[in-house]
Amino acid sequence: MVVLLDRATRLARFLAENDKTYLATARLGVSTDTDDLTGTVTGGVLRDVTDAEMRSAFAALTGTVHQRPPAYSAKHVSGRRSYQLARRGEAVELPAVEVQIHELVLLDRTADSVTFRARVSSGTYIRAIARDLGTALGTGGHLTMLRRERIGDLDVANAVPLDRLSSTTPPLLAAELLRHLPAAGLSASAADDVRHGRSVPWDGGPTPAVAMLAEGRLIGVGEATGGVLQPSVVLEDPA
Repeated sequence: MVVLLDRATRLARFLAENDKTYLATARLGVSTDTDDLTGTVTGGVLRDVTDAEMRSAFAALTGTVHQRPPAYSAKHVSGRRSYQLARRGEAVELPAVEVQIHELVLLDRTADSVTFRARVSSGTYIRAIARDLGTALGTGGHLTMLRRERIGDLDVANAVPLDRLSSTTPPLLAAELLRHLPAAGLSASAADDVRHGRSVPWDGGPTPAVAMLAEGRLIGVGEATGGVLQPSVVLEDPA
């Protein structure tokens, strides 16, 4: 989990849009209404699955796919969260949305489980991959384990365990969090304009988010349009 502190919490939306990598395990032979192990069993049948069938199912789920979000999700339906309607016993059938499943790697399998690594676009449900894998194999399936390993350039291998976290632990600088964005180096006067919420010149093309740096520090994020950067997030107070 990425923990943002103080004004850096305003940067969360720029991180959420990044691709993510997960380690996951799916159980075959059992489907649930939540597509994970917390739900009620709705069906499924366990059968022998060949290696060729498994490879074919993984290949079919990779790339640009139309994925149906789980009924128990935070998607909005007529102004209500989908999971709220599902918990009340209402039938929820969410429309499929286009997502990018960049990579699915089979790591291990037994007669009734599959462990895999998935690199996906924002908005992809790993529960839905487990469900759709079970459907493709004719067994049914649901997610039993999930661990996020990476988001954008941030890797869990570089995370600080909770038992070693202290007030002396050096945090990542805000500029490091947004290395995936185009960047603009600002002069002292332009940086002062940004601190006051004023736009500054930009010679790049239109883009929804540009990291604005002063002496290597991230002082804000701006939207580029019409040859200027208009600050949408400002991290430093005016001098």
